[in-house]
Amino acid sequence: MYMKNQFLKSIVSGAFLMSVGMLQAQNPIVQTLYTTDPAPMVHDGTLYVYTGHDEDKADFFWMQEWRIYSTRDMVNWTDHGSPLALESFAWADDRAWAAQCIERNGKFYWYICAHSKLTNAMAIGVAVGDSPTGPFKDAIGKPLADGDWANIDPTVFIDDDGRAYLYWGNPEIFYAELNDDMVSLKGEVRKVEQTVESFGAPNPKLRQKGVKYKDTYTEGPWLSKRGNKYYLLYAAGGIPEHIAYSMSDKPLGPWKYMGEIMPLQDTGSFTNHCGVIDYKGNSYFFYHTGKLPGGGGFGRSVAVEQFKYNADGTFPIINATREGVKPVGTLNPYQRVEAETIAFSEGIKSEPNAKTGIYISNTHNGDYIKVREVDFGTKSPSKFTATLASALRGGTFEVRTDSIDGTVIAQIVVPHTGGWECWKSFEADIKNPVTGVHDIYFVFKGRKGCELFNFDWWQFYK
Repeated sequence: MYMKNQFLKSIVSGAFLMSVGMLQAQNPIVQTLYTTDPAPMVHDGTLYVYTGHDEDKADFFWMQEWRIYSTRDMVNWTDHGSPLALESFAWADDRAWAAQCIERNGKFYWYICAHSKLTNAMAIGVAVGDSPTGPFKDAIGKPLADGDWANIDPTVFIDDDGRAYLYWGNPEIFYAELNDDMVSLKGEVRKVEQTVESFGAPNPKLRQKGVKYKDTYTEGPWLSKRGNKYYLLYAAGGIPEHIAYSMSDKPLGPWKYMGEIMPLQDTGSFTNHCGVIDYKGNSYFFYHTGKLPGGGGFGRSVAVEQFKYNADGTFPIINATREGVKPVGTLNPYQRVEAETIAFSEGIKSEPNAKTGIYISNTHNGDYIKVREVDFGTKSPSKFTATLASALRGGTFEVRTDSIDGTVIAQIVVPHTGGWECWKSFEADIKNPVTGVHDIYFVFKGRKGCELFNFDWWQFYK
């Protein structure tokens, strides 16, 4: 009995420590599903990140869709669902791998790669939309580049002179200039000459067996510019991958290998894929890990770190953290906030519906959603409203401040509403006044083992 009690204590202790660690975490930035290959873009004061999606329990990169998340404060991320999938491209049938979106003249061009029915190889395609979140459609009805297994991981960049460039490839690096229409290539596709000086090693066919090179380009290029310098970041080193980069004075090279940015470390994933961007005066480095529960090399999750360039414009070493980045804004609780706007969560999923949009599902006893930097102002709200639905037994919806065990400021007893998408708005009085800036926890309680209710949106009232 003593041994059994000690064993149970160790389990409880370990679970407690893990729970504390999760509550303090900000990375990965999405916890409702697995996300990959982040591509950040800033538009009209909002930072968007375009991602891939690893399926649950995958044993390979069997990926079906691309997704979008956005933030205005770098800590709360809104799920915009999947406005683009393999079904969007009549020529594609598998492997919705890395992609990037860019804006030009009010249109949004999303460059993707997927397996082509036409050639039974990988191909680069492009979709177009009128807003950062779509809807998107195949811009040309065929691939931009097709017929090569190296046609993966496109990155797109528009220079100050208006010329646009596309890079992609594994293990070779290909590039082409885009026409002003952004959906056709200007000239032919070319291959970058890899050398020890430019990427740490020569082109794959020229690498000598047994020779230890400085580095080796693998995949996932990201093209960017700062000042008069051009940067090509990429996954390097083979498997497992780290992130390295090269620099140039011109968008098409010649390139000079500069070293590692994110060295090998315990990310929980044998691949990595990065994107960098400036937002609200800060520089951010996006990448992916395997750190969500059940995650790994085929269950990856997007994370982000803040960094500062060195004085000479080079990158510092950036390490993966669970803490992530600091907030750069606050959230207004007196306007409708979608339930899928989340800083961190545990146990839940997001689901799409053509009428409702994205909502939160799979809530069980003890699951929660954390929303950060909620600014109540100098006067406490008097009411709280949430829109919820339950096909079965319902449960209790608690609103707490600053921790999962914090002060309860509102509580809703959720009954059976007629179905998982039979929505009903519930109003609750504020039990304990709250002012100033707080983190808010929505904590779900009910019978253990069963699904409780779905959650669409919330709002406080003065």
